[in-house]
Amino acid sequence: MIKIENLSFSFPQKDLYHNISFTLEEGQHCAFIGTSGSGKSTLADILMDPEKYMFEGKLEISPNCRIGYVSQFSQVDDAKEITVSEYIGKEFMKLQNEITSICTEMETSSDIDTLLEKYQQALDAFQAIDGDNFESNMNKQLSMADLGKQENLPVSQLSGGEFKLVQVIKEMLTQPDLIIMDEPDVFLDFENLNSLKNLINSHKGTMLVITHNRYLLNHCFNKIIHLENKLLQEFEGRYIDYNFSLLQNKIELQELAAADTEEIQRNEIIINNLRSLATTHTEAARGKSLKARKKIQERLIARRIQAPFVDIKQPEIHFTTASERNDETVLKVSDYSVAFDEMLLENVNFEIKSQEKVALIGPNGTGKTTLLRDIFKNNQDSIEIAENVKTAFLSQLQGEMLNESETVLDEFFGLGFKTCDEISSYLSNFAFDESVLHQKIGALSGGEKNILQLAKISAGKADLLLLDEPTSHLDTYSQIALEKAIGDYKGAVLMISHDFYSIVNCADHVLIIDDKTIRKMSMRKFRQMTYARHFDKDYLELEQKKKAVETKIELALKNTDFELAKVLSEELETIIQRL
Repeated sequence: MIKIENLSFSFPQKDLYHNISFTLEEGQHCAFIGTSGSGKSTLADILMDPEKYMFEGKLEISPNCRIGYVSQFSQVDDAKEITVSEYIGKEFMKLQNEITSICTEMETSSDIDTLLEKYQQALDAFQAIDGDNFESNMNKQLSMADLGKQENLPVSQLSGGEFKLVQVIKEMLTQPDLIIMDEPDVFLDFENLNSLKNLINSHKGTMLVITHNRYLLNHCFNKIIHLENKLLQEFEGRYIDYNFSLLQNKIELQELAAADTEEIQRNEIIINNLRSLATTHTEAARGKSLKARKKIQERLIARRIQAPFVDIKQPEIHFTTASERNDETVLKVSDYSVAFDEMLLENVNFEIKSQEKVALIGPNGTGKTTLLRDIFKNNQDSIEIAENVKTAFLSQLQGEMLNESETVLDEFFGLGFKTCDEISSYLSNFAFDESVLHQKIGALSGGEKNILQLAKISAGKADLLLLDEPTSHLDTYSQIALEKAIGDYKGAVLMISHDFYSIVNCADHVLIIDDKTIRKMSMRKFRQMTYARHFDKDYLELEQKKKAVETKIELALKNTDFELAKVLSEELETIIQRL
Protein backbone atom coordinates (compact mmCIF):
# COMPACT_ATOMS: atom_id res chain seq x y z
CA MET A 1 0.00 0.00 0.00
CA ILE A 2 2.83 2.39 0.90
CA LYS A 3 6.51 2.03 0.09
CA ILE A 4 9.27 4.42 1.13
CA GLU A 5 12.83 4.00 -0.10
CA ASN A 6 15.89 5.98 1.05
CA LEU A 7 13.88 9.01 2.14
CA SER A 8 15.83 11.93 3.65
CA PHE A 9 14.36 15.16 4.98
CA SER A 10 15.60 18.15 7.00
CA PHE A 11 14.26 21.34 8.47
CA PRO A 12 16.59 24.37 8.41
CA GLN A 13 17.64 23.76 12.03
CA LYS A 14 17.29 19.99 12.24
CA ASP A 15 17.98 16.82 10.23
CA LEU A 16 15.12 14.39 10.67
CA TYR A 17 15.69 11.34 8.45
CA HIS A 18 18.61 9.85 6.57
CA ASN A 19 17.84 7.25 3.87
CA ILE A 20 14.94 5.63 5.72
CA SER A 21 12.88 2.86 4.10
CA PHE A 22 9.74 0.93 5.07
CA THR A 23 6.55 -0.58 3.68
CA LEU A 24 2.95 -0.68 4.89
CA GLU A 25 0.88 -3.58 3.62
CA GLU A 26 -2.87 -4.06 3.51
CA GLY A 27 -4.44 -5.00 6.84
CA GLN A 28 -1.40 -4.22 9.01
CA HIS A 29 -1.89 -2.45 12.34
CA CYS A 30 1.39 -0.62 12.73
CA ALA A 31 2.66 1.26 15.79
CA PHE A 32 4.99 4.15 14.94
CA ILE A 33 7.36 4.78 17.85
CA GLY A 34 10.45 6.87 18.62
CA THR A 35 11.73 9.55 20.99
CA SER A 36 10.01 12.93 21.21
CA GLY A 37 11.03 15.26 18.39
CA SER A 38 12.35 12.48 16.14
CA GLY A 39 9.93 13.46 13.35
CA LYS A 40 7.06 10.97 13.58
CA SER A 41 4.28 13.55 13.06
CA THR A 42 6.21 15.13 10.19
CA LEU A 43 6.55 11.77 8.45
CA ALA A 44 2.79 11.24 8.84
CA ASP A 45 2.26 14.67 7.22
CA ILE A 46 4.56 13.70 4.34
CA LEU A 47 2.49 10.55 3.73
CA MET A 48 -0.74 12.57 3.62
CA ASP A 49 0.57 15.46 1.51
CA PRO A 50 3.86 14.58 -0.26
CA GLU A 51 3.65 17.63 -2.56
CA LYS A 52 4.06 19.96 0.42
CA TYR A 53 7.55 18.68 1.29
CA MET A 54 10.90 18.78 -0.50
CA PHE A 55 12.37 15.40 0.41
CA GLU A 56 14.92 13.14 -1.19
CA GLY A 57 14.15 9.52 -1.98
CA LYS A 58 11.15 7.60 -3.21
CA LEU A 59 7.58 7.52 -1.90
CA GLU A 60 5.06 5.19 -3.54
CA ILE A 61 1.40 5.17 -2.52
CA SER A 62 -1.16 2.85 -4.15
CA PRO A 63 -3.30 4.67 -6.75
CA ASN A 64 -6.57 6.05 -5.32
CA CYS A 65 -5.43 5.27 -1.77
CA ARG A 66 -7.79 7.11 0.59
CA ILE A 67 -6.17 8.20 3.87
CA GLY A 68 -8.11 9.03 7.03
CA TYR A 69 -6.50 11.05 9.81
CA VAL A 70 -7.05 11.56 13.54
CA SER A 71 -5.04 14.43 15.02
CA GLN A 72 -3.47 14.39 18.49
CA PHE A 73 -5.45 17.59 19.15
CA SER A 74 -9.20 17.26 19.80
CA GLN A 75 -11.00 20.24 18.27
CA VAL A 76 -14.78 20.36 18.36
CA ASP A 77 -14.75 23.41 16.01
CA ASP A 78 -18.03 23.92 14.12
CA ALA A 79 -19.43 20.57 15.26
CA LYS A 80 -20.35 21.65 18.77
CA GLU A 81 -24.03 22.29 18.05
CA ILE A 82 -24.76 18.97 16.30
CA THR A 83 -25.40 15.56 17.83
CA VAL A 84 -22.88 12.71 17.97
CA SER A 85 -24.67 10.72 15.26
CA GLU A 86 -24.91 13.82 13.01
CA TYR A 87 -21.19 14.50 13.48
CA ILE A 88 -20.18 10.91 12.68
CA GLY A 89 -22.64 10.60 9.79
CA LYS A 90 -21.93 13.95 8.14
CA GLU A 91 -20.46 12.41 4.95
CA PHE A 92 -23.09 9.65 4.91
CA MET A 93 -25.99 12.14 5.09
CA LYS A 94 -24.37 14.40 2.50
CA LEU A 95 -24.10 11.52 -0.01
CA GLN A 96 -27.62 10.30 0.84
CA ASN A 97 -29.04 13.77 0.17
CA GLU A 98 -26.99 14.12 -3.01
CA ILE A 99 -28.30 10.80 -4.41
CA THR A 100 -31.90 11.77 -3.53
CA SER A 101 -31.43 15.18 -5.17
CA ILE A 102 -30.01 13.67 -8.39
CA CYS A 103 -32.87 11.16 -8.59
CA THR A 104 -35.43 13.98 -8.18
CA GLU A 105 -33.68 16.03 -10.87
CA MET A 106 -33.66 13.08 -13.28
CA GLU A 107 -37.47 12.99 -13.27
CA THR A 108 -37.69 16.35 -15.07
CA SER A 109 -34.28 16.91 -16.72
CA SER A 110 -33.46 16.25 -20.35
CA ASP A 111 -29.70 15.94 -19.66
CA ILE A 112 -29.92 12.38 -18.35
CA ASP A 113 -26.36 11.36 -19.34
CA THR A 114 -24.72 14.03 -17.17
CA LEU A 115 -26.99 13.20 -14.24
CA LEU A 116 -26.33 9.47 -14.62
CA GLU A 117 -22.59 10.15 -14.42
CA LYS A 118 -23.10 12.24 -11.24
CA TYR A 119 -25.38 9.56 -9.82
CA GLN A 120 -22.78 6.85 -10.43
CA GLN A 121 -20.02 8.93 -8.76
CA ALA A 122 -22.21 9.59 -5.71
CA LEU A 123 -23.26 5.93 -5.58
CA ASP A 124 -19.61 4.78 -5.74
CA ALA A 125 -18.72 7.10 -2.85
CA PHE A 126 -21.78 5.87 -0.90
CA GLN A 127 -20.79 2.23 -1.42
CA ALA A 128 -17.16 3.01 -0.46
CA ILE A 129 -18.35 3.88 3.05
CA ASP A 130 -20.75 0.90 3.09
CA GLY A 131 -23.67 3.31 3.08
CA ASP A 132 -26.34 0.59 3.18
CA ASN A 133 -24.99 -0.53 6.57
CA PHE A 134 -23.64 2.79 7.81
CA GLU A 135 -26.14 3.38 10.63
CA SER A 136 -25.86 -0.22 11.83
CA ASN A 137 -22.03 -0.02 11.76
CA MET A 138 -22.12 3.30 13.63
CA ASN A 139 -24.29 1.84 16.40
CA LYS A 140 -21.93 -1.14 16.74
CA GLN A 141 -18.88 1.13 17.02
CA LEU A 142 -20.55 3.45 19.53
CA SER A 143 -21.58 0.46 21.61
CA MET A 144 -18.04 -0.97 21.48
CA ALA A 145 -16.70 2.38 22.77
CA ASP A 146 -19.38 2.51 25.53
CA LEU A 147 -20.88 5.58 23.86
CA GLY A 148 -24.23 4.09 22.81
CA LYS A 149 -26.16 6.34 25.21
CA GLN A 150 -24.45 9.46 23.83
CA GLU A 151 -25.64 8.97 20.24
CA ASN A 152 -28.20 11.80 20.41
CA LEU A 153 -26.24 14.08 22.75
CA PRO A 154 -24.80 17.35 21.39
CA VAL A 155 -21.08 16.96 20.70
CA SER A 156 -20.45 19.95 23.00
CA GLN A 157 -21.57 17.85 26.00
CA LEU A 158 -18.93 15.17 25.46
CA SER A 159 -15.75 15.05 27.52
CA GLY A 160 -12.45 15.48 25.65
CA GLY A 161 -11.82 11.72 25.81
CA GLU A 162 -15.30 10.85 24.53
CA PHE A 163 -14.93 13.29 21.63
CA LYS A 164 -11.59 11.72 20.71
CA LEU A 165 -13.29 8.31 20.47
CA VAL A 166 -16.05 9.83 18.33
CA GLN A 167 -13.38 11.24 15.99
CA VAL A 168 -11.82 7.78 15.69
CA ILE A 169 -15.21 6.18 14.95
CA LYS A 170 -15.98 8.87 12.35
CA GLU A 171 -12.75 8.14 10.47
CA MET A 172 -13.15 4.36 10.71
CA LEU A 173 -16.69 4.49 9.29
CA THR A 174 -15.53 6.35 6.18
CA GLN A 175 -13.56 3.14 5.51
CA PRO A 176 -10.34 4.71 4.15
CA ASP A 177 -7.61 2.43 2.84
CA LEU A 178 -5.28 3.72 5.55
CA ILE A 179 -5.99 5.46 8.86
CA ILE A 180 -3.19 7.53 10.38
CA MET A 181 -3.65 8.44 14.05
CA ASP A 182 -1.28 10.79 15.88
CA GLU A 183 -1.27 10.01 19.62
CA PRO A 184 -5.03 9.29 19.81
CA ASP A 185 -4.56 8.16 23.42
CA VAL A 186 -3.45 11.52 24.86
CA PHE A 187 -5.57 12.52 27.89
CA LEU A 188 -7.91 9.50 27.61
CA ASP A 189 -8.98 8.06 30.94
CA PHE A 190 -8.43 4.33 31.35
CA GLU A 191 -11.99 3.35 30.40
CA ASN A 192 -11.79 5.41 27.21
CA LEU A 193 -8.32 4.02 26.52
CA ASN A 194 -9.74 0.52 26.75
CA SER A 195 -12.49 1.54 24.31
CA LEU A 196 -9.83 2.86 21.91
CA LYS A 197 -8.01 -0.48 22.19
CA ASN A 198 -11.23 -2.30 21.24
CA LEU A 199 -11.86 0.01 18.27
CA ILE A 200 -8.32 -0.45 16.94
CA ASN A 201 -8.45 -4.23 17.30
CA SER A 202 -11.86 -4.45 15.60
CA HIS A 203 -10.77 -2.41 12.55
CA LYS A 204 -10.08 -4.54 9.48
CA GLY A 205 -8.19 -1.89 7.49
CA THR A 206 -4.59 -0.68 7.58
CA MET A 207 -3.51 1.59 10.41
CA LEU A 208 -0.43 3.65 11.26
CA VAL A 209 -0.67 4.85 14.86
CA ILE A 210 1.85 7.18 16.50
CA THR A 211 1.74 6.29 20.17
CA HIS A 212 3.84 6.05 23.32
CA ASN A 213 1.07 4.44 25.35
CA ARG A 214 2.33 1.16 26.79
CA TYR A 215 -1.16 -0.30 27.20
CA LEU A 216 -1.98 0.19 23.50
CA LEU A 217 1.50 -0.89 22.40
CA ASN A 218 1.20 -4.14 24.34
CA HIS A 219 -2.30 -5.00 23.09
CA CYS A 220 -2.98 -3.64 19.60
CA PHE A 221 -0.28 -3.96 16.94
CA ASN A 222 1.28 -6.58 14.65
CA LYS A 223 4.02 -4.37 13.22
CA ILE A 224 6.41 -1.82 14.75
CA ILE A 225 8.14 1.05 12.93
CA HIS A 226 10.84 2.63 15.09
CA LEU A 227 12.32 6.01 14.15
CA GLU A 228 15.44 6.94 16.11
CA ASN A 229 18.59 9.00 15.58
CA LYS A 230 17.55 9.82 11.94
CA LEU A 231 17.27 6.11 11.10
CA LEU A 232 14.33 3.71 10.91
CA GLN A 233 13.79 0.01 11.36
CA GLU A 234 10.78 -2.27 10.90
CA PHE A 235 9.69 -5.23 13.01
CA GLU A 236 6.96 -7.70 12.07
CA GLY A 237 5.32 -8.72 15.33
CA ARG A 238 4.20 -7.51 18.75
CA TYR A 239 5.73 -4.59 20.63
CA ILE A 240 6.65 -6.83 23.58
CA ASP A 241 8.61 -9.11 21.20
CA TYR A 242 10.25 -6.08 19.57
CA ASN A 243 11.43 -4.84 22.96
CA PHE A 244 12.84 -8.28 23.70
CA SER A 245 14.75 -8.31 20.40
CA LEU A 246 16.19 -4.87 21.28
CA LEU A 247 17.31 -6.23 24.65
CA GLN A 248 19.01 -9.21 22.98
CA ASN A 249 20.75 -6.80 20.58
CA LYS A 250 21.82 -4.67 23.52
CA ILE A 251 23.44 -7.64 25.29
CA GLU A 252 25.25 -8.69 22.10
CA LEU A 253 26.35 -5.15 21.17
CA GLN A 254 27.57 -4.30 24.66
CA GLU A 255 29.61 -7.50 24.74
CA LEU A 256 31.20 -6.62 21.38
CA ALA A 257 31.69 -3.01 22.45
CA ALA A 258 33.42 -4.15 25.65
CA ALA A 259 35.81 -6.30 23.59
CA ASP A 260 36.43 -3.36 21.24
CA THR A 261 37.10 -1.05 24.18
CA GLU A 262 39.67 -3.48 25.62
CA GLU A 263 41.39 -3.70 22.24
CA ILE A 264 41.43 0.10 21.87
CA GLN A 265 42.91 0.48 25.36
CA ARG A 266 45.64 -2.12 24.63
CA ASN A 267 46.44 -0.40 21.37
CA GLU A 268 46.58 3.00 23.09
CA ILE A 269 49.26 1.67 25.50
CA ILE A 270 51.32 0.41 22.54
CA ILE A 271 50.97 3.79 20.76
CA ASN A 272 52.07 5.67 23.88
CA ASN A 273 55.11 3.38 24.26
CA LEU A 274 56.05 3.81 20.58
CA ARG A 275 55.58 7.57 20.83
CA SER A 276 57.83 7.66 23.88
CA LEU A 277 60.51 5.62 22.08
CA ALA A 278 60.22 7.78 18.96
CA THR A 279 61.19 10.88 20.96
CA THR A 280 64.45 9.28 22.14
CA HIS A 281 65.32 7.18 19.07
CA THR A 282 65.25 8.50 15.54
CA GLU A 283 65.11 5.23 13.58
CA ALA A 284 62.66 5.40 10.66
CA ALA A 285 61.30 1.96 11.55
CA ARG A 286 59.98 3.19 14.90
CA GLY A 287 58.17 6.10 13.17
CA LYS A 288 56.59 3.66 10.69
CA SER A 289 55.44 1.39 13.54
CA LEU A 290 53.84 4.35 15.29
CA LYS A 291 51.98 5.40 12.12
CA ALA A 292 50.81 1.82 11.52
CA ARG A 293 49.50 1.55 15.08
CA LYS A 294 47.66 4.88 14.78
CA LYS A 295 45.93 3.62 11.63
CA ILE A 296 44.89 0.42 13.43
CA GLN A 297 43.49 2.56 16.25
CA GLU A 298 41.53 4.72 13.81
CA ARG A 299 39.99 1.60 12.25
CA LEU A 300 39.06 0.19 15.67
CA ILE A 301 37.36 3.44 16.71
CA ALA A 302 35.58 3.72 13.34
CA ARG A 303 34.12 0.22 13.60
CA ARG A 304 33.04 0.68 17.22
CA ILE A 305 29.46 -0.53 17.48
CA GLN A 306 26.88 2.06 16.50
CA ALA A 307 23.48 1.14 17.98
CA PRO A 308 20.89 3.80 17.10
CA PHE A 309 17.94 1.71 18.34
CA VAL A 310 19.34 0.40 21.62
CA ASP A 311 21.67 3.23 22.66
CA ILE A 312 18.98 5.88 23.13
CA LYS A 313 19.69 8.90 25.30
CA GLN A 314 17.18 8.80 28.14
CA PRO A 315 16.52 12.07 30.01
CA GLU A 316 18.08 12.23 33.46
CA ILE A 317 15.14 13.75 35.30
CA HIS A 318 15.83 14.59 38.92
CA PHE A 319 13.69 16.55 41.39
CA THR A 320 15.04 18.12 44.58
CA THR A 321 13.31 19.94 47.41
CA ALA A 322 14.27 23.25 48.99
CA SER A 323 14.46 21.48 52.35
CA GLU A 324 13.78 17.94 53.53
CA ARG A 325 10.72 17.58 55.75
CA ASN A 326 9.74 14.91 58.22
CA ASP A 327 6.41 13.12 58.06
CA GLU A 328 4.26 16.25 58.17
CA THR A 329 1.13 17.30 56.27
CA VAL A 330 2.06 19.63 53.36
CA LEU A 331 -1.42 19.84 51.79
CA LYS A 332 -4.86 19.69 53.39
CA VAL A 333 -8.10 19.98 51.42
CA SER A 334 -11.27 20.42 53.50
CA ASP A 335 -14.85 20.58 52.19
CA TYR A 336 -13.71 21.65 48.73
CA SER A 337 -16.42 22.06 46.08
CA VAL A 338 -16.39 23.18 42.46
CA ALA A 339 -19.16 23.64 39.90
CA PHE A 340 -19.54 24.98 36.38
CA ASP A 341 -22.90 24.28 34.72
CA GLU A 342 -23.35 21.54 37.30
CA MET A 343 -21.62 20.38 40.48
CA LEU A 344 -18.38 18.53 39.66
CA LEU A 345 -16.88 17.98 43.12
CA GLU A 346 -18.63 18.44 46.45
CA ASN A 347 -17.26 18.45 50.01
CA VAL A 348 -13.93 16.88 49.06
CA ASN A 349 -11.52 16.10 51.92
CA PHE A 350 -7.99 14.67 51.81
CA GLU A 351 -4.44 15.43 52.90
CA ILE A 352 -0.95 14.64 51.62
CA LYS A 353 2.18 14.07 53.72
CA SER A 354 5.60 15.52 52.90
CA GLN A 355 6.95 12.53 50.92
CA GLU A 356 3.74 10.91 49.68
CA LYS A 357 3.21 10.22 45.98
CA VAL A 358 -0.50 10.32 45.19
CA ALA A 359 -2.34 9.71 41.89
CA LEU A 360 -5.64 11.53 41.32
CA ILE A 361 -7.79 9.54 38.92
CA GLY A 362 -11.29 9.66 37.52
CA PRO A 363 -13.17 9.99 34.22
CA ASN A 364 -12.55 12.92 31.88
CA GLY A 365 -14.47 16.06 32.82
CA THR A 366 -14.90 15.36 36.55
CA GLY A 367 -12.93 18.36 37.87
CA LYS A 368 -9.44 16.92 38.42
CA THR A 369 -7.56 19.69 36.56
CA THR A 370 -9.67 22.42 38.21
CA LEU A 371 -8.79 21.02 41.65
CA LEU A 372 -5.08 20.90 40.81
CA ARG A 373 -5.13 24.50 39.52
CA ASP A 374 -6.94 25.70 42.64
CA ILE A 375 -4.32 24.00 44.84
CA PHE A 376 -1.55 25.73 42.84
CA LYS A 377 -3.26 29.13 43.14
CA ASN A 378 -3.84 28.49 46.86
CA ASN A 379 -6.45 31.23 47.24
CA GLN A 380 -9.36 29.28 48.78
CA ASP A 381 -10.17 28.66 52.44
CA SER A 382 -10.79 24.99 51.68
CA ILE A 383 -7.14 24.53 50.56
CA GLU A 384 -4.30 24.76 53.08
CA ILE A 385 -0.63 24.42 52.10
CA ALA A 386 1.89 24.20 54.95
CA GLU A 387 4.09 27.20 55.65
CA ASN A 388 7.17 27.62 53.43
CA VAL A 389 6.10 24.77 51.13
CA LYS A 390 7.03 25.67 47.56
CA THR A 391 4.75 24.26 44.85
CA ALA A 392 5.35 23.61 41.14
CA PHE A 393 2.75 22.92 38.47
CA LEU A 394 2.95 20.99 35.19
CA SER A 395 0.06 21.87 32.89
CA GLN A 396 -1.41 19.77 30.09
CA LEU A 397 -1.91 23.15 28.36
CA GLN A 398 1.80 23.53 27.71
CA GLY A 399 1.60 27.17 26.57
CA GLU A 400 0.34 28.07 30.03
CA MET A 401 3.70 27.31 31.69
CA LEU A 402 5.98 27.95 28.70
CA ASN A 403 6.29 31.06 26.54
CA GLU A 404 6.00 29.47 23.10
CA SER A 405 7.20 32.62 21.30
CA GLU A 406 10.55 32.49 23.14
CA THR A 407 13.53 30.27 22.42
CA VAL A 408 14.45 27.47 24.82
CA LEU A 409 17.45 29.54 25.98
CA ASP A 410 15.30 32.59 26.74
CA GLU A 411 12.96 30.48 28.87
CA PHE A 412 15.79 29.41 31.18
CA PHE A 413 17.63 32.72 31.59
CA GLY A 414 14.87 33.77 33.99
CA LEU A 415 15.43 30.75 36.25
CA GLY A 416 18.78 31.71 37.75
CA PHE A 417 21.01 30.45 34.93
CA LYS A 418 23.54 33.06 33.86
CA THR A 419 25.25 31.76 30.72
CA CYS A 420 24.33 29.80 27.57
CA ASP A 421 26.89 27.14 28.50
CA GLU A 422 25.28 26.70 31.91
CA ILE A 423 21.82 26.26 30.34
CA SER A 424 23.19 23.97 27.62
CA SER A 425 24.91 21.76 30.19
CA TYR A 426 21.77 21.60 32.35
CA LEU A 427 19.40 20.77 29.45
CA SER A 428 21.74 18.13 28.02
CA ASN A 429 20.70 16.03 31.05
CA PHE A 430 17.15 16.18 29.68
CA ALA A 431 18.30 14.91 26.24
CA PHE A 432 18.21 18.34 24.56
CA ASP A 433 21.12 18.92 22.20
CA GLU A 434 22.49 22.36 21.35
CA SER A 435 20.50 22.68 18.11
CA VAL A 436 17.26 22.77 20.14
CA LEU A 437 18.33 25.65 22.41
CA HIS A 438 17.86 28.30 19.73
CA GLN A 439 14.50 26.99 18.52
CA LYS A 440 11.22 28.66 19.42
CA ILE A 441 9.39 26.62 22.04
CA GLY A 442 6.28 26.65 19.84
CA ALA A 443 8.18 24.62 17.20
CA LEU A 444 8.95 21.76 19.59
CA SER A 445 7.00 18.51 19.69
CA GLY A 446 4.45 17.89 22.46
CA GLY A 447 6.85 15.50 24.18
CA GLU A 448 9.73 17.99 24.06
CA LYS A 449 7.51 20.68 25.60
CA ASN A 450 6.57 18.37 28.46
CA ILE A 451 10.23 17.50 29.08
CA LEU A 452 10.96 21.25 29.08
CA GLN A 453 8.27 21.78 31.72
CA LEU A 454 9.86 19.01 33.81
CA ALA A 455 13.28 20.66 33.39
CA LYS A 456 11.84 23.97 34.70
CA ILE A 457 10.23 22.19 37.66
CA SER A 458 13.50 20.40 38.41
CA ALA A 459 15.38 23.71 38.44
CA GLY A 460 12.83 25.24 40.84
CA LYS A 461 13.41 22.89 43.81
CA ALA A 462 9.77 22.65 44.90
CA ASP A 463 8.45 20.70 47.90
CA LEU A 464 5.08 19.78 46.35
CA LEU A 465 4.73 18.83 42.67
CA LEU A 466 1.30 19.19 41.06
CA LEU A 467 1.49 17.26 37.80
CA ASP A 468 -1.40 17.26 35.32
CA GLU A 469 -0.97 14.30 32.94
CA PRO A 470 2.85 14.48 33.05
CA THR A 471 3.36 11.41 30.80
CA SER A 472 1.19 12.76 27.96
CA HIS A 473 3.20 13.04 24.72
CA LEU A 474 6.28 11.55 26.43
CA ASP A 475 8.07 8.70 24.69
CA THR A 476 8.42 5.47 26.67
CA TYR A 477 12.06 6.20 27.61
CA SER A 478 11.05 9.56 29.12
CA GLN A 479 8.05 7.99 30.89
CA ILE A 480 10.35 5.49 32.61
CA ALA A 481 12.83 8.26 33.51
CA LEU A 482 9.99 10.33 35.01
CA GLU A 483 8.74 7.37 37.03
CA LYS A 484 12.22 6.88 38.48
CA ALA A 485 12.52 10.62 39.26
CA ILE A 486 9.19 10.61 41.12
CA GLY A 487 10.22 7.48 43.04
CA ASP A 488 13.53 9.08 44.11
CA TYR A 489 12.01 12.49 44.95
CA LYS A 490 12.03 13.44 48.65
CA GLY A 491 9.01 15.75 48.34
CA ALA A 492 5.27 15.24 47.82
CA VAL A 493 3.53 14.61 44.49
CA LEU A 494 -0.12 14.94 43.50
CA MET A 495 -0.41 13.65 39.95
CA ILE A 496 -3.39 13.43 37.62
CA SER A 497 -2.81 10.44 35.41
CA HIS A 498 -4.67 7.94 33.25
CA ASP A 499 -1.46 6.00 32.57
CA PHE A 500 -1.91 2.74 34.45
CA TYR A 501 1.82 1.92 34.34
CA SER A 502 2.87 5.30 35.78
CA ILE A 503 0.30 5.05 38.57
CA VAL A 504 1.40 1.54 39.53
CA ASN A 505 5.11 2.42 39.34
CA CYS A 506 4.92 5.78 41.18
CA ALA A 507 2.00 6.17 43.55
CA ASP A 508 1.75 5.22 47.22
CA HIS A 509 -2.04 5.35 46.95
CA VAL A 510 -4.72 6.78 44.68
CA LEU A 511 -7.51 9.30 45.14
CA ILE A 512 -10.49 8.23 43.03
CA ILE A 513 -13.26 10.61 42.00
CA ASP A 514 -16.52 8.80 42.64
CA ASP A 515 -20.01 10.35 42.65
CA LYS A 516 -18.71 13.96 42.90
CA THR A 517 -16.43 13.25 45.84
CA ILE A 518 -12.98 11.72 46.35
CA ARG A 519 -12.13 8.52 48.18
CA LYS A 520 -8.74 7.06 49.03
CA MET A 521 -7.77 3.63 47.70
CA SER A 522 -4.70 1.51 48.39
CA MET A 523 -2.46 0.54 45.49
CA ARG A 524 -3.17 -3.15 46.11
CA LYS A 525 -6.91 -2.63 45.73
CA PHE A 526 -6.43 -0.33 42.70
CA ARG A 527 -4.31 -2.96 40.95
CA GLN A 528 -6.84 -5.69 41.68
CA MET A 529 -9.74 -3.55 40.47
CA THR A 530 -8.01 -2.55 37.22
CA TYR A 531 -6.65 -5.99 36.41
CA ALA A 532 -10.02 -7.61 37.08
CA ARG A 533 -11.63 -5.32 34.50
CA HIS A 534 -9.01 -5.17 31.79
CA PHE A 535 -6.40 -7.93 32.04
CA ASP A 536 -6.21 -11.72 32.07
CA LYS A 537 -6.04 -13.39 35.49
CA ASP A 538 -2.29 -14.10 35.48
CA TYR A 539 -1.22 -10.89 33.75
CA LEU A 540 -0.24 -8.96 36.90
CA GLU A 541 1.96 -11.77 38.21
CA LEU A 542 3.66 -12.25 34.82
CA GLU A 543 4.21 -8.49 34.40
CA GLN A 544 5.87 -8.32 37.82
CA LYS A 545 8.11 -11.32 37.01
CA LYS A 546 9.02 -9.74 33.67
CA LYS A 547 9.99 -6.46 35.33
CA ALA A 548 12.08 -8.27 37.98
CA VAL A 549 14.05 -10.21 35.33
CA GLU A 550 14.57 -7.05 33.23
CA THR A 551 16.00 -5.30 36.32
CA LYS A 552 18.41 -8.22 36.87
CA ILE A 553 19.52 -8.03 33.21
CA GLU A 554 20.13 -4.30 33.56
CA LEU A 555 22.33 -4.93 36.62
CA ALA A 556 24.20 -7.76 34.84
CA LEU A 557 24.97 -5.46 31.89
CA LYS A 558 26.10 -2.72 34.26
CA ASN A 559 28.55 -5.24 35.78
CA THR A 560 29.54 -6.48 32.28
CA ASP A 561 28.40 -9.98 33.25
CA PHE A 562 27.25 -10.91 29.74
CA GLU A 563 26.90 -14.63 30.41
CA LEU A 564 24.44 -13.97 33.24
CA ALA A 565 22.57 -11.48 31.03
CA LYS A 566 22.16 -14.17 28.33
CA VAL A 567 20.85 -16.73 30.83
CA LEU A 568 18.38 -14.18 32.21
CA SER A 569 17.24 -13.24 28.68
CA GLU A 570 16.23 -16.89 28.12
CA GLU A 571 14.16 -16.73 31.32
CA LEU A 572 12.61 -13.46 30.11
CA GLU A 573 11.72 -14.99 26.75
CA THR A 574 9.73 -17.74 28.50
CA ILE A 575 7.73 -15.13 30.45
CA ILE A 576 7.08 -13.05 27.30
CA GLN A 577 5.73 -16.09 25.45
CA ARG A 578 3.15 -16.51 28.23
CA LEU A 579 2.19 -12.82 27.97
